[in-house]
Amino acid sequence: MRDTMLMLHFFGLAMGLGTSFAHAFLGVAIAKMESSEAKKFRVQIKALSLMGTIGTLLLLISGIFLMAPYWSVLTSLPILIIKLVLFLILVILILLINQGASKNSETEESLKKIGIMGKLALLTGVAIVILAVNIFH
Repeated sequence: MRDTMLMLHFFGLAMGLGTSFAHAFLGVAIAKMESSEAKKFRVQIKALSLMGTIGTLLLLISGIFLMAPYWSVLTSLPILIIKLVLFLILVILILLINQGASKNSETEESLKKIGIMGKLALLTGVAIVILAVNIFH
């Protein structure tokens, strides 16, 4: 069962962090577009956020299972606590991104806010991976 959960965790990581990287690279392409074309493109790629949300759910579900041996010693693992706090921040960012990506908010301002939160989500995700490697290697 642990191996299955570990595989799900890696799939979730690929989907979640992959979405952040995709948005970062697409942001470079968007910066080179005309304003109207860029807005239309941003609206079209919002669907990519669904993949990130599914990946985050996989990380949460499998992570709860994989954390089972560590719950009792959690207070003695400050790096793990920081990693978990960063994961909560990531979930909040994803919820805010999804809220901002609702059909009612396709203004230029809301799309820019989504871009900023996406960059924060990418940095948070990378930090989580770095901490995880340091904790579990």
